Amino acid sequence: MENSFAISATFIAYLILMLAIGVIAYRRTSNSSDYFLGGRSLGPWPAALSAGASDMSGWLLLGLPGYAYASGFEAFWLAGALLIGTWANWLICAKRLRTYSITTDALTLPEFFARRFQDSSKLIQTISAFFILLFFLFYTSSGLVAGGKLFETVFGLDYTAAVIIGTVCVMSYTLFGGFLAVSWTDLVQGLLMAAALLLVPIAAMNGGVTQLSADLTSINPELLTLWNDAKGQPLSLIAILSLVGWGLGYFGQPHILARFKATRTNRDLQAARRIAVIWSAVSMAGAMLVGFVGLVYVTQNSNVTLDDGEKIFMLLVNAMFHPVIAGILLAAILAAIMSTADSQLLVSSSALAEDFYKQWLNPQATSEQVVLVGRLAVLILSVIALMLALSPDSSVLGLVSYAWAGFGAAFGPAVILSLYWRQMNRYGALAGVLVGGVTIVVWKQISGGWFDVYEIIPGIIFSSVAIVVISKATGGADQQVATLHQQFEADLKDLP
Repeated sequence: MENSFAISATFIAYLILMLAIGVIAYRRTSNSSDYFLGGRSLGPWPAALSAGASDMSGWLLLGLPGYAYASGFEAFWLAGALLIGTWANWLICAKRLRTYSITTDALTLPEFFARRFQDSSKLIQTISAFFILLFFLFYTSSGLVAGGKLFETVFGLDYTAAVIIGTVCVMSYTLFGGFLAVSWTDLVQGLLMAAALLLVPIAAMNGGVTQLSADLTSINPELLTLWNDAKGQPLSLIAILSLVGWGLGYFGQPHILARFKATRTNRDLQAARRIAVIWSAVSMAGAMLVGFVGLVYVTQNSNVTLDDGEKIFMLLVNAMFHPVIAGILLAAILAAIMSTADSQLLVSSSALAEDFYKQWLNPQATSEQVVLVGRLAVLILSVIALMLALSPDSSVLGLVSYAWAGFGAAFGPAVILSLYWRQMNRYGALAGVLVGGVTIVVWKQISGGWFDVYEIIPGIIFSSVAIVVISKATGGADQQVATLHQQFEADLKDLP
């Protein structure tokens, strides 16, 4: 009873802190630029950790430790690909996307595409916003399911009540504080996640890395090889490509790209890139250590049973720490879930407010009206995601597995080529978004041979080919688009 009370008190204190940050951010939010991009005022620390925390989600404290627990060093392929993808995204996209979004005065990714290619038909903006709304609804509902299960475990609540409480918490500070609240809370949550992932394996490790390696070898020597799976079978080329392919998804994730556009200056991006890469490396190394140490702990303690490898972090926390400390460390899981759900809600609400409401229903809408619609959108989308989360069937959660690939293929090639290739036009951009998104959906339904490769790889290839072929076939960029690109190149040199 005492343990449960201590953990509950810690959770409540954490949630109050997040809501307080939302109130402070609310007082600094006056227009749509403030609400959707924080007035482009993020320094390197909040930009970097907000991008990282919103990217990793509960996967960092549940999924990756569980994968390392089951597969050993095979997890390095996935973690390494994600680390390289993080670094490449900041290096290749950050400065150019921030500059171009200022040149075109674009707040959202669909709005950037529309203004970059002078698309008066609004087709690119609408289709891009549709993909964002569709995939993020399922992403968000999945996060609410995970948050509900955490609340259910910690507080012993009924699942329905647990999901509702988690939804209200995330919705509240996102609703009022907008992007600043999301970014500032992500900064706190990112630091908490990294600290938890370092502290837990260090506390559970006996004898250091050398002893850990020896223990893992005695359990199963195949766990310490990069080229074989845990059963001793060589990893196939398809398996390795599928793991490495995860790193390609970064270039099309709207909630991560928004942090680039919201950074204070181009100079801040270099420092933010270093912080983001170091945070990602430390956090993923800690997550894999949790899995390795947890496997040794479970194997060496016959009275300990674990039915789900993804619960290894929670098992170690409960076994190793005082209830107050355990509450703080378990709050890291909640932090991971909330940091992604809030970002997804905000990007979805911006798509609804800027890319649907302002473009189709009220083109003359004032900034205050757009903010109001954005807040209403957060409320509506939260309710829809909550309804999906209350009935977490496989069809809902199944879509989440390829939502990352969907964004990566639909938007990744379009983003990169729009920033570097001056001959790209609106027909090529539209073809790339459609071909990339459709490829993901179709490829996922087919199995056998090369169809078993992670669908993001063919999705990106086909999307890139579609952009180049269609842009050239339709005459390339017209004079207006070419002039805009020239202005962008000048801004790239002059903007601080």
